[in-house]
Amino acid sequence: MKQNIIFNLPVQDVEKSRAFFAALGFRPNPRFSNEQAAFMDIVDGMHVMLSSETFFQSLINKPVVNARQANEVVICLSCDSREEVDSLIARAAAGGARIAHPPEDHGFMYDQGFEDLDGHLWNLVWVEARD
Repeated sequence: MKQNIIFNLPVQDVEKSRAFFAALGFRPNPRFSNEQAAFMDIVDGMHVMLSSETFFQSLINKPVVNARQANEVVICLSCDSREEVDSLIARAAAGGARIAHPPEDHGFMYDQGFEDLDGHLWNLVWVEARD
């Protein structure tokens, strides 16, 4: 069986969020999208469903967290190089993201994070390959 990771995030404006993540290179998947949600392919096997807060609320039986005030998760994506981390951070910032912290360079590992348009935390990390 092929394994996929699909996570759902509540967003205030589905179209603005779809455009933001498309600018980062996420691919919109119209088959699973509508006015209430945008299904985005991140890489093969990993996807995000950007759901309107109203639709997201219909899927759960507790309050939707305001990600600008509290966080439950940090989404971490690996990158192929330091340059890819920097490029994605620059595109996120240009699209309206808040940069969460300056780059952290540990020699063998390099990372930086951002908050998307709704305050969800994303961390981009490059780790040196080891034999």
